[in-house]
Amino acid sequence: MNPIDLLRHTKDFLETFITQYHSLVYILLFAIIFTETGLVIMPFLPGDSLLFAVGALSANPAMGLNPLLVAVVLFVAALCGDTLNYTVGKFFGERLFNGKSKLFKREYLLKTEGFFAKYGGQAIIRARFVPIVRTFAPFTAGMGKMPFAKFFSYSVAGAILWVGVCMGAGYFFGNFPIVQKRFELFALGIVVL
Repeated sequence: MNPIDLLRHTKDFLETFITQYHSLVYILLFAIIFTETGLVIMPFLPGDSLLFAVGALSANPAMGLNPLLVAVVLFVAALCGDTLNYTVGKFFGERLFNGKSKLFKREYLLKTEGFFAKYGGQAIIRARFVPIVRTFAPFTAGMGKMPFAKFFSYSVAGAILWVGVCMGAGYFFGNFPIVQKRFELFALGIVVL
């Protein structure tokens, strides 16, 4: 399954996984969100649509998911991922972006630096809602030597808002018939917004 298919069929993938492996879904969710937010080389993972889809599935009692546990797992994964990403940026950032790497594109870094220049520390919170920038913001904060306590407080606030808004939207609206019929469009809309 390629990244585009995963984005378009996130809910179907999760339903199948939950049906076959039930409790392991919490580990899968942690791994995906941690990887997206923690590894600067993985900005293409479907974080927003995943949160929306798992929110919708959590609202369905037949799925057997605990919505509060899902939210806590996603929050902790986002926070752990951000912390790793910040640390990598702090200690290795300059070296990674000084070469001619095709993986570490300078344009992504410049876009994120512009975001920081415009919003300051709040960029950590706002970046949660901007794909690609979300992955590079903690890295750039570490590279720019933002004090860890300041970074961490913004990261906590951003993770709470991101999980709350995206998962909450899926939980409250994901099972409406019109949303079910065009689920991938609504999930994509979450990414675009």
